[in-house]
Amino acid sequence: MNSYEKLLEFQKVKNSRLCVGLDTDINKLPSPFAKNIDSILDFNAEIIDSTIEHASAYKINFAFYEQYGSKGFEIIKETINLIKDKAFVIADAKRGDIGNTSEAYAKSVYEYFDADSITVAPYMGEDSIIPFLKYDDKMTFILALTSNSGSNDFQRLEINNKPLFMHVIEKSLTWGNEKNIGFVTGATHPSDIELIREFIPNYVLLLPGVGAQGANIERLMIANNNGPCIINASRGVIYAGTGENYKHFVNLKANYYKSEFNKYII
Repeated sequence: MNSYEKLLEFQKVKNSRLCVGLDTDINKLPSPFAKNIDSILDFNAEIIDSTIEHASAYKINFAFYEQYGSKGFEIIKETINLIKDKAFVIADAKRGDIGNTSEAYAKSVYEYFDADSITVAPYMGEDSIIPFLKYDDKMTFILALTSNSGSNDFQRLEINNKPLFMHVIEKSLTWGNEKNIGFVTGATHPSDIELIREFIPNYVLLLPGVGAQGANIERLMIANNNGPCIINASRGVIYAGTGENYKHFVNLKANYYKSEFNKYII
């Protein structure tokens, strides 16, 4: 089973488009945990246990772990091992460099960490993305229109009466297909998602921005028009509880998001 099929199977079995982002920050850990690096894996394990019935995917933001050096990389590996065979794994690493460097990045994420997918930055063009697509049983999510305010600096620049992010999508379609590439599109941009969906109705969109970033779920889901998607919530889920019974609130929030998304899925 390739990663695309794995994603669809988990979404079907769990009736869920929810992705939980493991952006673990030791300063935000609930009271049962000491605020140090040794708590991170234990916290991740508890979050996975609390949300696994509702989440079809997990997105691991590599930066939150890489800052701790080799210990952080060990935590990434062990966290992925906790998720394997239970949900789809996204390595939110935002890689992208000249060919031989991307080959090394791809080998790291797809062979050593054994993630199902990765996020990549396409600014350097085709030869920076192709090494990831050589792993045709995996999925590569290309940054198109991100959820941050700075996305306006470049991604919306008009070129031949078309925003740059649409050029990125159009060009990327010549590199892969709907089973091995998808696109990162901020959930905070529903009108743009509607435009993107008209152009690529069958490609998977990774939609971050629900929860702490304030995306409107109804507007998002209507704009997505029942297209294949992964909807990520990070801080809004994993820090839903702060006290001894934090797992209860984490579970409730994951179930809430799954249920809210399903209201608009036909």
